[in-house]
Amino acid sequence: MKALYPGSFDPLTLGHLDLIERGASLVDELVVAVLQNPGKSPAFSLEQRLRQITASTEHLGNVSVISFDGLTVACAKEQGTRLILRGLRAMSDFEYELQIAHTNRSLAPEFETVFLTTSAHYSFLSSSVVKEVARFGGAVDHMVPRVVAEDLARFFNSAFAPPSR
Repeated sequence: MKALYPGSFDPLTLGHLDLIERGASLVDELVVAVLQNPGKSPAFSLEQRLRQITASTEHLGNVSVISFDGLTVACAKEQGTRLILRGLRAMSDFEYELQIAHTNRSLAPEFETVFLTTSAHYSFLSSSVVKEVARFGGAVDHMVPRVVAEDLARFFNSAFAPPSR
């Protein structure tokens, strides 16, 4: 079975990576689909986000990373899957994600959305929170993969330097 995990991933957090790892353990192939949304102004370019995710998932042999624009269901059809993976941190996420899942089903009734709850220790994470912490020079190495922490430090020109691992 193949699944699609769509998102903007601006930036990829350890919460996203946790869902990717757990999702990959449930399916034969997981496609991480990075949305190129012309209506948003992301901190990182599409190419940077693709590079960050590819580097962060290289240990997962059944994960591929692509970009897409437009509807998630169109991307899923193009990838040959009917299964969409989404993550939930809190009840507030559920309301939004349920609306999106119902919208996708209205567009393509054969599609299913599977929700995975975020691991408790990542439940506070969001890309917005990470960017806010990084913007003010706070340490984000416990929130994002190393490659993302390095890119955030450069992006915000902060004094933060991720520790060597």
